[in-house]
Amino acid sequence: MNAFPLWTQLGVIVALLLLSAFFSISETAMVALNRHRLKHAVRQGALGARTTQRLLARTDQLLSFLLIGNSLINTVISVLATSIALRVFGVHPSVLAIATAGIAFLIILLSEITPKIAGATYPEKIALPVSLVLAPLMRITRPFVGCLNLFASGLLRLLRIDTRHAQTHRLSIDELRAMVLEESHFLPYPHRRILLNLFDLEHTSVDDVMTPRTRIEALDFNAPIEHLLQQLDASKRHALPVYEDDINRPLGILEVRKTFAARRAGLFQHERLRALLSEPCFIPSGTPVFQQLQSFQKHPHPVALVVDEYGEVQGLVTPQDIIEELTGEFASALPHLQGARLRWNWRGECIAPGSMPLRELNRTLSLQLPVRGPKTLNGLILEALREIPEGEICLKIGHCRMHVMQIENQVIQTVKLFREPE
Repeated sequence: MNAFPLWTQLGVIVALLLLSAFFSISETAMVALNRHRLKHAVRQGALGARTTQRLLARTDQLLSFLLIGNSLINTVISVLATSIALRVFGVHPSVLAIATAGIAFLIILLSEITPKIAGATYPEKIALPVSLVLAPLMRITRPFVGCLNLFASGLLRLLRIDTRHAQTHRLSIDELRAMVLEESHFLPYPHRRILLNLFDLEHTSVDDVMTPRTRIEALDFNAPIEHLLQQLDASKRHALPVYEDDINRPLGILEVRKTFAARRAGLFQHERLRALLSEPCFIPSGTPVFQQLQSFQKHPHPVALVVDEYGEVQGLVTPQDIIEELTGEFASALPHLQGARLRWNWRGECIAPGSMPLRELNRTLSLQLPVRGPKTLNGLILEALREIPEGEICLKIGHCRMHVMQIENQVIQTVKLFREPE
């Protein structure tokens, strides 16, 4: 190398440092690139996306090429720098030490730390264009890299490490949920909420979304016809269970729209009511929500009655209840019911019934009360207190403060809630 001018050797070192930085930034960008975003870029026809996808399909060859190239370049840089130092300053131990320290500093700064930080910060902007340069370079050096890979494969076999049957990594539900939360700034809030609710369906049963027995709107077949008509006029449901004396003795399901013609003609009597009933659908308590949604798709029913192991009715679930668990509560079609929804007042307070389901409460007021145990606000407070309060009491569950206002017949009737701090 002494035959070449000093400035030429310095120019070669600078060029090799830039090439080493190129390999480092390419390696980091390729590894940090989000595969899902890459697939989307391929579908959009982005420049370099398909080439990048082909390179990442053989990650072992790509990494071997980049690591070999970077190692060889850094070795050559060290040799050149040492040669220049000896040529300029002469042979002396301190010269070698200073030259080694200086070139190590330059390699670490310019070829390692700086390009790797840049590659990790902007993986998409870097990986796609550099792939267009890497692809032809890999084709040219394929025989050399292939030989080195054979030695590496032999060493791995000696160590009994089998890479041929490595399992493809699949994301779990929790990992997908974490991904949605981390990328939340790319998703509108309604879309993010639906995705998170969809992940939670795995742990949700019909007991969590059903209308509990005490809140079921139903018709007693033996009631006077005038009373039945009043119930139909006031109902907000599209289908109502009809029972005889006891909700545990359902006769069938009445779709309210089927009664319009008979009511207009003045022919709505008990006999006509019985003729309009359809067979009730029963589902066991604890049925997964997703399974029940598929059942509604295969066998359409306006409502399904949830029964326990003794056959007693525990609640009622509709397709709308399950959909609302994903998308949020629908606005009521009846104007007089619009104002009945719970809302925070200007002081950040809200009065809620103790029988209100926790999931509905969380959805309506944007709370985060636990839903894996008791299903209602009354049950949650009783579980927290471990006793039935004798009078008004204040407590805090999670980040939500509560004031129990009214208790009747050992049941909490009314609770004042205070908005959680931001």
